[in-house]
Amino acid sequence: MKFVDRTDEATRLKDALGRKKSSLVVMYGRRRLGKSTLIKRVLSDNDIYFLADRSEEQHQRTLLAKVTAELFRDFDKLTYPDWESIFRAINYRTDKHLTLCLDEFPYLVEQSPELPSVLQKLIDEKQLQYNLVLCGSSQNMMYGLFLDSSAPLYGRADEIMRLTPIHLPYIQEALNLGAINAIEEYAVWGGVPRYWELRENRDSLDDAMWHNIFSVNGTLYEEPIKLFQDDIKDIVKTSTIMSYIETGANRLSEIAARCNEPATNLSRPLKKLIDLGFLEKDVPFGINNKNAKKSLYKISDPFMAFYYRFVVPNRSFIELGRRLPIEQALRDHFSEYVSMQWEKICRDTVTGNCINGVVYGNAKRWWGSVLNENKESEQVEFDVISESLDKKYLLIGECKWTNQENGKQLTDELFRKANMLPFAKNHTIVPMLFLKNTPKNDIGNSILPNDIIELSK
Repeated sequence: MKFVDRTDEATRLKDALGRKKSSLVVMYGRRRLGKSTLIKRVLSDNDIYFLADRSEEQHQRTLLAKVTAELFRDFDKLTYPDWESIFRAINYRTDKHLTLCLDEFPYLVEQSPELPSVLQKLIDEKQLQYNLVLCGSSQNMMYGLFLDSSAPLYGRADEIMRLTPIHLPYIQEALNLGAINAIEEYAVWGGVPRYWELRENRDSLDDAMWHNIFSVNGTLYEEPIKLFQDDIKDIVKTSTIMSYIETGANRLSEIAARCNEPATNLSRPLKKLIDLGFLEKDVPFGINNKNAKKSLYKISDPFMAFYYRFVVPNRSFIELGRRLPIEQALRDHFSEYVSMQWEKICRDTVTGNCINGVVYGNAKRWWGSVLNENKESEQVEFDVISESLDKKYLLIGECKWTNQENGKQLTDELFRKANMLPFAKNHTIVPMLFLKNTPKNDIGNSILPNDIIELSK
């Protein structure tokens, strides 16, 4: 697959490794995001790349020595009794500036807890003749090793890079898709390049889903469990929480009731899932993020949302090889599922962007009770609300992933509801329609998939 995005990360990495003095670079992020691919694209043939595993520490040093012997002849003829000895041996043999990359560094630390202190000693001596790149998929451990003030390597890194999922426009480039198809594919695969590679190997989205996800032999059939293994101890409880959230238990009280536990017991696992990028708290526009009363928990990662929407409820059918119930679920609910992802994409696109010459701040949803024109209480909901940075404009948006919408009717209804909002006073209301296709009676305020992709670049 074509290598896309990661321009800033590659530039930072090249800059750090190109300095005269040796550098320590740390890179972390969940699995499948292309950390190893990015590093290997930047390293040269004169560098050392070592991918660790969970084997015993002496065996790991033996494997590292074999890799290093490709650069330094007979380096593997000796036995290295500890990590300090092998790092010093590399330093002794180095006659030009090179880079040593230890990929999946947390695996090494699991077997050798003293390793961070060993590296701290070597770095603080300022005698290393080579760069160190330490990479890992365990976000908790990497954070603890380098960003915890009590950790030996705290403050030693020249660059700390956290890779996150790739943004929407690049799936269109990587898979050569039209705008609508790019939105639908992103709703399934999210911004994970490894998933894009698996998709590229199949003839269609449908074919790729059945081959990789809806099959007991599919590469991604057990994917969430594999991702949780890096950072979470109670995988069963975590997966259960994710399943409850995707099937409609979005308030803390609802999740607690489903889990049959006090809400206080769930604050830590929910926070961890948010920190890892799998969950997010949906708080209405204008309300402080710490307000727990109105906040809703949502799965933030598209692939995870798709998995817990369509795989978990149908696992028994998948195990039996029954396609019909799953095909029925996709026919009935896939468009609805994409529409939820479309809403989030639209909010992310509006946030911090310039639309029709106006720069807007954070875009959020809003839901609640207002007094309508008849002075009666009415429940209303807005898919997108964002205030301009100059406080003059309030963008009010409606998101639809259906065909044949009526642009004028939708806009009139947006205006009607917006005028009931107490915080809309003293603002110029800007009604926007985020639609799958050009609507009937279009009055020029529609933003379509092509526009979203262009605005996201």
